[in-house]
Amino acid sequence: MANIGPFSFPTSGFDAVIFDCDGTLVDSMPAHFDAWCEALGLYGAGGVFKEDVFFAMGGRPTMDIVVELNDKYNLKLDPAEVALAKREAFLRRMHTVTLIEEVAAFAESLRGKVPMAIATGGSRMVIEKTLKIVGISDWFDEVVTADDVTDGKPAPDIFLRAAKLLGVAPSKCLALEDAPAGILAAQRAGMQVIEIPAPWVSSGC
Repeated sequence: MANIGPFSFPTSGFDAVIFDCDGTLVDSMPAHFDAWCEALGLYGAGGVFKEDVFFAMGGRPTMDIVVELNDKYNLKLDPAEVALAKREAFLRRMHTVTLIEEVAAFAESLRGKVPMAIATGGSRMVIEKTLKIVGISDWFDEVVTADDVTDGKPAPDIFLRAAKLLGVAPSKCLALEDAPAGILAAQRAGMQVIEIPAPWVSSGC
């Protein structure tokens, strides 16, 4: 398991908890970053994705990120092709994914006591495989992915949908997030937000 160090979670003041997945609940960011580097490298753009760019775009749907990279660096990458290459590269690295210990312990302590959901910018296929590989597929009442909404993070739609499925008002939901887009999305949804620090450091592609 990965660790984020001493961290305090609230014990009251919420009726449901909604977790981001990558970088919040599971330590998958190194695998995702390496997958991005591999996929972009295949299309001659491997050098553009530095750590600060990666983190700034964290939590957003893959194709949205490719569109922004095109705009930012004057590239002509095909979003669907790069997204597919990135997904396949990540799936090859999925065996390296582990739980983030402190967040997982918090989630486990709430099982059967508080409604919980996943709200992620990842695709359903990848997220379901991720949850299965770390052994927590049955912990959550709902899983909402980028496939379930029109507008991904930083739009609030994913969090609002998760709250609706749980039957809890957004203002009564506690959201756990690590990425700027996800934090903004949860805030726009009117939720209490806990920012989870990153457990890893990378120098870039």
